[in-house]
Amino acid sequence: MKKLNKKAQRGFSISDLGSIAIALVVAVIILGLGGTILETIQADQTVNQSAYNTTAFGLTGITTMSSFIPTIAIVSVSAIVIGIILVFFGRPRA
Repeated sequence: MKKLNKKAQRGFSISDLGSIAIALVVAVIILGLGGTILETIQADQTVNQSAYNTTAFGLTGITTMSSFIPTIAIVSVSAIVIGIILVFFGRPRA
């Protein structure tokens, strides 16, 4: 727990951008593959059957989640930039 607290006090650094970028890429890949799989499954179903409707709801959910990816990316990068600014300019001058 002490290790976590020390990291939280350290603030953000540019090296944190890499892990956030990888996380966003993984999220986009998962959403893309999930949408492709649901679309393929839905093509084999009869319209207005429960399986068709279920995949339609799944596709709607994935579309909604995918629309938030740019917002999540902007907020993540902004948090790191603000953290870096606070670390460098928030230090007391010696």
